[in-house]
Amino acid sequence: MPPRRRRPTQVDIARHAGVSQATVSLVISGGSASENVAEATRQAVLAAADELGYSANAAARSLKGGRNHLLGLYTFEPVFPVDQRDFYFPFLLGVEEETAAQGYDLLLFSSAGGPGERRVYARGANRLKVADGCVLLGRHLHRDDLAHLVREDFPFVFIGRREVPGAELSYVAVDYAAATRDVVARLAGLGHRTMLYLQVVGGDEPTRDREEGYRRGLADAGLPVDESLIRPLNDAADVTPQQLRRWVDDGVTAILVEPTEDDTTVGAVEAAADRAGLRIPDDVSVVMLGDPPLSRASDHDWTRYTLPRAHMGREAVRLLLDLLDDQTGTPRQQFVAAGYVAGQTIAAPRRTDGRPA
Repeated sequence: MPPRRRRPTQVDIARHAGVSQATVSLVISGGSASENVAEATRQAVLAAADELGYSANAAARSLKGGRNHLLGLYTFEPVFPVDQRDFYFPFLLGVEEETAAQGYDLLLFSSAGGPGERRVYARGANRLKVADGCVLLGRHLHRDDLAHLVREDFPFVFIGRREVPGAELSYVAVDYAAATRDVVARLAGLGHRTMLYLQVVGGDEPTRDREEGYRRGLADAGLPVDESLIRPLNDAADVTPQQLRRWVDDGVTAILVEPTEDDTTVGAVEAAADRAGLRIPDDVSVVMLGDPPLSRASDHDWTRYTLPRAHMGREAVRLLLDLLDDQTGTPRQQFVAAGYVAGQTIAAPRRTDGRPA
């Protein structure tokens, strides 16, 4: 068997190109000091790297203003979405499908910070730069990481509307305000006048958008906003049978449940209703402001709106490629519509005599 060929090194490139190893390192690494290398020398180094088959030649080519044809996907969630039941898994599928359709390869990044968290700059450097640009997602984000990426002028698109003080981001987001406004209009059309909104604590932009839709929907129906009916939940366990019974006795006929990435809250509402002897939707209507994977709630055909997650993944890739093609770096922001699912968990409210209103 012939001896295995030794992999070329930067020393080999330096000898082949007739330059110093330090010059080769500057060109290959792509640091800010590499801008001081003459273009003719840079070309000679890259040509030598190609000819010798140096493993970093793809990254080196990108320094000439070209592309690696690599796109990244980075999640701030503690577990990467590889389980099909995961809330984020359809996003991954959409990103993967569109990346392949565009002739790019996909890199999955999993930088770790402290226990149970992910940080782009966990080790002080932006390793996303290996890719031409990156799609980011996740609720548990670090906004200082996003601000740092903006300062570096690194191309990225977030799945979901995200805000960073002093910076404008590119994103693809669900129009939660319009979807929630539509739900409130449908409930009002059935005769509901007192609607409780169970809100996520720390939900940030998605929660603010849903609340805006809730308020606009009430205004459209000519109903006043009762601030006591916007109830932030610190814990789904706060929805007890006694509390749910009090809400219904006080006149609440419909409950709008904001989910996170799972069905913990709607499961708690369902369990509390069962223990309180309340029937959904006969005694109280329930709407999910989203479509989390069901594990705690029953297989009720829940009235809800769905997020086009795979579609959003594909659109994020398209927006990212638009960013790469536009040298101005102008942020791109796109809203997509949610899909309404009528389900079987809302009905016209009953009168005090037990008959439909």
